[in-house]
Amino acid sequence: MTDAAPPTPNGLLNLYKPVGKSSANYVYRLRRVFNLRKVGHAGTLDPFADGVLVACIGRGTKLVERLMNLPKHYRTTLRLGVTNATYDTEKPFDPVPGAAAPDRSAIETALTAMTGRIQQVPPSFSAVRIGGVQSYKLAARGAPAPRQPKEVRIDRIDILAYDYPTLTLDIHCGRGTYIRAIARDLGRILACGACCETLQRTAVGPFRVEDSVDLQTAPPDDVRAALLPLDEALRLLESP
Repeated sequence: MTDAAPPTPNGLLNLYKPVGKSSANYVYRLRRVFNLRKVGHAGTLDPFADGVLVACIGRGTKLVERLMNLPKHYRTTLRLGVTNATYDTEKPFDPVPGAAAPDRSAIETALTAMTGRIQQVPPSFSAVRIGGVQSYKLAARGAPAPRQPKEVRIDRIDILAYDYPTLTLDIHCGRGTYIRAIARDLGRILACGACCETLQRTAVGPFRVEDSVDLQTAPPDDVRAALLPLDEALRLLESP
């Protein structure tokens, strides 16, 4: 008589993605932890960003679309007075000639105009497909194509700190919002340029960064123990 096989893991994991890692490649490390190939995630974070990445294990992958629609919470530090092609630290910052420090009231006015349901053009260096090709691949070849604006929802943007050229923002938004595009558009409105220096996703719906599991420090047993079983995940997502 042989021992029964252990049950297949199914559920969600509140994973912490560190700076410098690809979202997909980082999540795929969970395949070894759970001895399962069926692993995915809900919502890519750029390599320069860190924070909450909700990993979907086994049948939890069926919840990806539902998770993608959850509200997001970000904290970002912008550098004003500069610009570049990616609007983040992936490329060197280029000083904007003649850039002047905007006053706080001008920034607040600009941010107010950028909240609500707005039309946002994705950055050239993004995963948006143009003619079947991802935009960032075209941009890397020096042939960026026009991107169509899309409606996104930005619930609120709060200024946490401002000491030119550094501006720290707290952003609550919906699916598909590019924080780098917020930096780009704010820099254009203020006529001084802006890029993201840091970006952390602090929450995806009920999943908070302070509760997340870091694969770089947590033993495999602790990672497995942090898996939210599918039935519990469904109850969490259905709660008000």
